[in-house]
Amino acid sequence: MSHKVLIANRGEIALRALRACKELGIQTVSIYSEGDRNLKSLRFSDESVCIGPSDSKSSYLNVPAILSAADLTNADAIYPGYGFLAEDHAFAEQCSLSGFKFIGPHHETIKKMGDKITAKSIVTNYGIKCVPGFSDEIPEEKDELEKITKSIGYPIILKATAGGGGKGMKIVESIDQLSNALQIASKEAEANFGNGRIYIEKFIENPRHIEIQVVGDGKGNAIHLGTRDCSIQRRHQKLIEEAPALDVNQTKLDELLNCCVELCKDINYEGAGTLEFLYENEEFYFLEMNTRIQVEHPVTEMVTGFDIVKAQLRIALGLPLSLDQERIFIRGHAIECRINAEDSEKFIPNPGKITRMHIPGGFGIRYDSHIYNGYTVPPFYDSMLAKIITLADSRDSAISRMLMALDEFFIEGIKTTHQFHQKMLVDKTFTSNKHSINYLEKEFLKDGD
Repeated sequence: MSHKVLIANRGEIALRALRACKELGIQTVSIYSEGDRNLKSLRFSDESVCIGPSDSKSSYLNVPAILSAADLTNADAIYPGYGFLAEDHAFAEQCSLSGFKFIGPHHETIKKMGDKITAKSIVTNYGIKCVPGFSDEIPEEKDELEKITKSIGYPIILKATAGGGGKGMKIVESIDQLSNALQIASKEAEANFGNGRIYIEKFIENPRHIEIQVVGDGKGNAIHLGTRDCSIQRRHQKLIEEAPALDVNQTKLDELLNCCVELCKDINYEGAGTLEFLYENEEFYFLEMNTRIQVEHPVTEMVTGFDIVKAQLRIALGLPLSLDQERIFIRGHAIECRINAEDSEKFIPNPGKITRMHIPGGFGIRYDSHIYNGYTVPPFYDSMLAKIITLADSRDSAISRMLMALDEFFIEGIKTTHQFHQKMLVDKTFTSNKHSINYLEKEFLKDGD
């Protein structure tokens, strides 16, 4: 059993991991940058180490500094959370080579399933459909490229093989736009992921974004924790998530859930993971697998009662944990609203000092956040401030409970997306569950203008 875990992250997920460690009686080490000296998690961690300047490359992405901090504090394991180095297979491998347990999948699993092209070739062996496209090396000859794109059919979408979060992603409506879009997407992918490789997919115009949460013990045992619907997105960034996904073909979903579990068993998947799909016309199309904890994991925890972060720790550190599908039950409906330090209309980041705030509470309401009254939100990192999660016996009741929670909640001193959520939760298309991943940008925001 490990006795000390270094948490290689910041903000909300660092605090979430710290709390899970404390519940399990595990000592913690928190790292922080010079711009994060006032993080709440530092007050509760057993130890803390400053690993560099405020910018991410010099701190939270600085592998030698993180490993040195782990060595200095005699940590046994490293918890990556989400973002930063969480899906970096080279970092996971370096942790192992340096004598630290990486709390997540084996580095070879991250490498295979984290690369979208490799992952697609693997999942198709389990009868899982993928979006039609072209994943080989993109030819330089214009005529050959035209043949490929015409066979797929416009519109198409260009994606980075090593990417996510909308980086290196471009929608192309016609052949005239293709050459320029390829150059832009490749440069953006190289800048963000150190890998400029691009692949082509058919652009499915009005799908929903459905996720399947899985957990494996690395020894051939795995379970699923049901589904999430993450279709409220802006620029491929999720803003509202819920569990379970409703109004889907249950027969096809049951088949898909079994396929995902079998896949995880066969590859000896270790820890938490998410398989993401587009859903349109009663068909599921595999997008990618995230080999880490998701920001939206609380909605799954709420409807299942299964603590995913504690499971990650238990699996990695050899603590007792039984993965039994028959003991997993979905009860009720949960919704999560991400509150970001952005204005509610143009979504422009708005860091600064929080002068006054009040958090919501009550039955069926969960609040995950690292902020507090007087905290200064730094301009260097992701703008997410808090996650408000509600659980109720139905989707309508969960929405009503969320509106009540948002009425209680306020932050002063900076602009947030608070009002956006209040407007979306009374929108008829959203409340009737008729929205797609394009609804927010193509209809909701335009209607607001």
